[in-house]
Amino acid sequence: MRVRDWEDIVSDVVESNADPDEWRALAGDRASGVGEDFYLGHPSRGVYHLKTYAKNPFEVRGVGARVARKVDGGLADYLPDGDSGRFAVQQPVEDEDEAEDRASELEQVVRAHADAPTTPEDFFDDVMDALESPAFGPMEYDPYGRPDAMDDLADEFADAEELLDAELDDLVDDDGVGRGFQ
Repeated sequence: MRVRDWEDIVSDVVESNADPDEWRALAGDRASGVGEDFYLGHPSRGVYHLKTYAKNPFEVRGVGARVARKVDGGLADYLPDGDSGRFAVQQPVEDEDEAEDRASELEQVVRAHADAPTTPEDFFDDVMDALESPAFGPMEYDPYGRPDAMDDLADEFADAEELLDAELDDLVDDDGVGRGFQ
């Protein structure tokens, strides 16, 4: 397992060319310390674990690692299914022409869903396809605590949990986030 900057992990997800709507995510507060834990899984790409914190309102810092090469039956039980919230990873458009193309596709999707009966899930999926999101899907997120499955995954990957916690704590200490106001 190789610990890397959290943005490198997100870049791996964006560049993976995996089926974008098969990603699953789980996130919440860290078990100890400042910040959040985030698990991102895909059947063929594996499970990634990220630990992040907001250094200030404009900068997020963190670390991450790939903790499993695939999502097998046991790991799939910890990741949410379609009955939860949603998440998406976006990438910026490269130029004005691409922006116009995506806006046109998005407009067509919105019109199609306005004229026909639809579900929120179908609408979300179609919007993400129109925006060419590289990863989207169900997400379980607790903004005030930790979903139970996060503790199960932390137990499953105890060595990774310990190593990533230590790396993130070093980042927090180096940034002086815990020192308060002077």
